[in-house]
Amino acid sequence: MLAYEHNNFEDISMRYKAISIFFVIFYTVGVIGMALPFTFPLFIKLIPFALILSFVALMFFHSGKIDLKTILFFLSIYVISFTVEAIGVTTGQIFGYYSYGNGLGLKLFETPFIIGVNWLFMLYTTSAVVERWKLHSVFKIIVAASIMLLYDLVLEQVAPKLDMWHWKNEIIPFQNYMAWFALALIFHSVLKILNIKTQNKLALQILGCQFLFFLSLYILFKLTQ
Repeated sequence: MLAYEHNNFEDISMRYKAISIFFVIFYTVGVIGMALPFTFPLFIKLIPFALILSFVALMFFHSGKIDLKTILFFLSIYVISFTVEAIGVTTGQIFGYYSYGNGLGLKLFETPFIIGVNWLFMLYTTSAVVERWKLHSVFKIIVAASIMLLYDLVLEQVAPKLDMWHWKNEIIPFQNYMAWFALALIFHSVLKILNIKTQNKLALQILGCQFLFFLSLYILFKLTQ
């Protein structure tokens, strides 16, 4: 039994290292693809695929079983975040006035289907990251929401160039960041209240890869504009 558990642990560890290396290479190739004019249109179309692939890989390293409560919570976050985005893009009253481009794929009510997955991805990974730290639950909520805000601060700078979304008059309103942070606080609070487990050893690596991907693009676009 001990030998089996040891071999199983080594197998999981090897898969973790292999997948971590894969995503480092994957997002590095993504930066290069975005940097080259002749491959840029193709890599724009791959943005939804990259997000789905990252989320699926995360689920393979979710610690413990995904029970019915967790599934219902994930579905609720998807539906609520998609609905909020749909209302926001239609009215301009939540995040400010913006419109979605074609970079995030298929849309309903002028809102990409994938945007709910993005909210779920951000909620899950930031929660998984702060779960590693010895903090009071209240501070974990605040820190996780702050990481989401930091991520959005960088993402907003490159999103228009990737045809993800576009702000009215090309001005990102402060209202957007306030709404993003408020929603992140609410989602993380509910996650804690319901005691949804988010331990995942791959979360930091994938979140880090995505953050560095957008940060690299921001620097690249600044240098080449």
